[in-house]
Amino acid sequence: MELVRINYPHSYTSKDFPPLALALGYFDGVHLGHQQVIAEAQASAQSKGLRSAVMTFDPHPSVVLGKTNQQLDAITPLSEKIHVMEGLGIDYLFIVHFTQEFSSLLPQEFIDKFIIGLNVKHVVAGFDYRYGKMGKGTMETLPFHSRDLFSYTVVPKLETGGEKVSSTLIRSLIRQGTTGGLPSLLGRFYTTTGIVVGGDKRGRTIGFPTANIDHSENYIIPPVGVYAVKVLVRGTWHNGVCNIGYKPTFNKERPDAPTVEVHIFDFNHEIYGDEVTIEWHIRLRSEQKFNGISELVEQIDKDKQEALLYFEKNNC
Repeated sequence: MELVRINYPHSYTSKDFPPLALALGYFDGVHLGHQQVIAEAQASAQSKGLRSAVMTFDPHPSVVLGKTNQQLDAITPLSEKIHVMEGLGIDYLFIVHFTQEFSSLLPQEFIDKFIIGLNVKHVVAGFDYRYGKMGKGTMETLPFHSRDLFSYTVVPKLETGGEKVSSTLIRSLIRQGTTGGLPSLLGRFYTTTGIVVGGDKRGRTIGFPTANIDHSENYIIPPVGVYAVKVLVRGTWHNGVCNIGYKPTFNKERPDAPTVEVHIFDFNHEIYGDEVTIEWHIRLRSEQKFNGISELVEQIDKDKQEALLYFEKNNC
């Protein structure tokens, strides 16, 4: 996959790229609805003798346009989005730097500079895709703005259980801790990636050593509780349990932020500084304050057994 980062204004011309079939969208999560759009672009590329491409934007338009006053937590931060796109077999990934100046482009200007100007011969987008200043460009105006220089496909809404498959719905489920329901929307389990950092090393003194994970990117982290997880360490997946919380059994005062600690089953390697990926399966319970160490150890062992039973039953 060729990665192309574009600022506005850009100096690319149609001669810089082969004829393309392009999927348009922000694609946070690259969920099943997004995958449907991308697959349609790939199918169009195959049938029309074009190369496949995806165009996404960074940062999120709502941040630039002042609809939120902070960095938007993402299902797939940009680095992970790139990784997922590569796995889908896309030929070109265009990442457009979203700025106030870019957002001021009229719909026709956007089409001229970022579609026709990049040698796009076929456009694929969802039924609700909008483009140009104030989102005035829609899939209904696209034929007019195309100047008859490219064809297009509109992908209808994808639903599951009567609800639209959307990034908004997925964010809501993650924030509720309903991680077990995400594969039906994402087509995979939700994952986050971070670095193993030093902790208080208390876990190893009670027989359950943990890896403290620092998520430097703006992932949506599930709420406080204990989860059955898989952890990718140095290319190998391991089963484990993850506690997100404030460790009330040990902390008299609540810390400013919860920690993310993973106990990896049957694992005794030093991995400080390693990048690891957590695959979130199911929430086992809420965080609790225990009366003592023995009560905590007993519960952690129950969590481990429950997680092992889950992985065995689900063959994962």
